[in-house]
Amino acid sequence: MSTARRVLLPLAVVFVVLATAGWIARGAEASPDAYEVELREWDRGTVAGRPLPDPDAPPDRISGFFAGLTRAQRDRLADRYPLVVGNLAGAPVTLRYRANRRALAEARDAERRRMTDPRLSPAGQHEAGRRMHRFESMLTPGRQFLSFDPTGRGRAAEVFGDLTTADRISVVVPGVDTELLTFERTQRKYTAPSGMAEALYQQERAVAPEESTAVIAWADYDSPVGLAMSAATAELAAHGADRLVESVRALPGDAPVALFCHSYGSVVCGVAASELPRRVSDIAVAGSPGMRASDVADLDTTARVWAMRAEDDWIQDVPHLAIGPLGHGTDPATPSFGARLLSTGDAEGHSGYFEPDARSLENLALIGAGSVNDVTCAPGVAGCAPADPCARRQDA
Repeated sequence: MSTARRVLLPLAVVFVVLATAGWIARGAEASPDAYEVELREWDRGTVAGRPLPDPDAPPDRISGFFAGLTRAQRDRLADRYPLVVGNLAGAPVTLRYRANRRALAEARDAERRRMTDPRLSPAGQHEAGRRMHRFESMLTPGRQFLSFDPTGRGRAAEVFGDLTTADRISVVVPGVDTELLTFERTQRKYTAPSGMAEALYQQERAVAPEESTAVIAWADYDSPVGLAMSAATAELAAHGADRLVESVRALPGDAPVALFCHSYGSVVCGVAASELPRRVSDIAVAGSPGMRASDVADLDTTARVWAMRAEDDWIQDVPHLAIGPLGHGTDPATPSFGARLLSTGDAEGHSGYFEPDARSLENLALIGAGSVNDVTCAPGVAGCAPADPCARRQDA
């Protein structure tokens, strides 16, 4: 076989598998960029005669700026610039919650007006209605959003638990097709970022009630649309990794952080691994197409690396290779990669890892709660946990 055929054949297989799996790109109607408008106003704004800080300033500088303000001054900034303050790494967590509730309310009202805007097509008006109902749901009392941006397909990060007092923090990094309209679902709730994080939070409380934990549904990056060709490259993952590193560095306190990365989210976590702060104790991937690494050592991280894959997860049929910009490398669920391999029990398919009562969710929750010696290893694997408990805890 010629060199060209040896290269092109795997690429053709990748394309066919992605196409048959439903990875089909689709267009998205752009929303007015309210965030950019606010950023321009923020650049010209002042408080008590002082200029406002650069939104790209390090989190500690942002934190120091807000520490020098009165509560009334902080609240006025959140009300005047809700999208900026709500997404400002280093701003007080509770202030970001306040700002994002205001930004959500404004976005809901804007979409309600668009629902009857005669300049929009019927399809556009319908899309506005879907977004309006999504924002209305996100405004349910008690929900806490650490970030929210309605621009385009949108981004968000929701917090379960008390982020400022938690002994341990978990971050769920979802995969393809992550946007505001898929951030939560009524049907198949636990396949959406919000449902995944909620299930993990509840399970962590169940397996370790003595631990104070918080979980973040981190849908704060631009993921591939559907399973288009962008899902087979790391370009979007690289941008997402930068945002993930910034988000983790800006988390309050010094509690250990565990990352739970599903599907394309594991590519994001793999690219970010070497830049993550040392407080990240664990990186667990589920249904991974690869982490842009040949093995655990290639990730260059001090965190423990865990991997799981359900028996019927179609991701195993996607060639785990890397040819130039295409592909994401070695399958983390293979022994040669060197990750600690976990049981998924009877978890089903590519999106069943966070279903309540699934062994996969229990294992993830044990890691998030710090009970790593109690995990159940993959069948036939011994010693995946630090104290080697799997000699007595393996699936048949």
